Amino acid sequence: MRPGSSCAGPTKRIARRQHDHDGRELKMGLKAIAIIVLTLGFAVPAVAEGPKDVWNDAFEAMKRDDYPTAVRLFRSLAELGYPSAQFQLGFLYRRGDGVRQDYVEAAKWLQLAANQGHVWAQSNLAFIYRDGEGVPQDYVKAHMWFNLASAGAPATSRSDYVEYRDELARRMTSAQIAEAQKLAREWKPNK
Repeated sequence: MRPGSSCAGPTKRIARRQHDHDGRELKMGLKAIAIIVLTLGFAVPAVAEGPKDVWNDAFEAMKRDDYPTAVRLFRSLAELGYPSAQFQLGFLYRRGDGVRQDYVEAAKWLQLAANQGHVWAQSNLAFIYRDGEGVPQDYVKAHMWFNLASAGAPATSRSDYVEYRDELARRMTSAQIAEAQKLAREWKPNK
């Protein structure tokens, strides 16, 4: 044996090789995870609307007054859970554009989008509850949704929602207003 060497030399070399092998496996595993994450990042759109090509095609169809196509495209995104598409679909059902006017169906899609914090869906749902369109008229729920819409709205349109809410409050009892405010404070989005 050479001075300074020991019998542990071969064992250290084997351990080092094992460590290098484990390190390569770890690097390969991390690389595989990175590839999966990147792939999913491109496969799952990061925007609320949905895949841009489908979203853009739906709006182009609306510009051409091809509402049946717009409804079909928005529905495909809405069923995947995109709140902006749920709002658009609910709005089209509420107006009767491209589909038979159906307040029940409108309320369904607007509720899904509103539950995710979509301000326009919240305000439209407030009108639906205020007017009893496809749902039983419910001032408490309408007030709650106007309140939430005003809280989430950009400053430029916040006063409109506050005005709608306050106008509705004049038709309500103080107990109803208190209940609506409590519901708005306790509300959490389903994101």
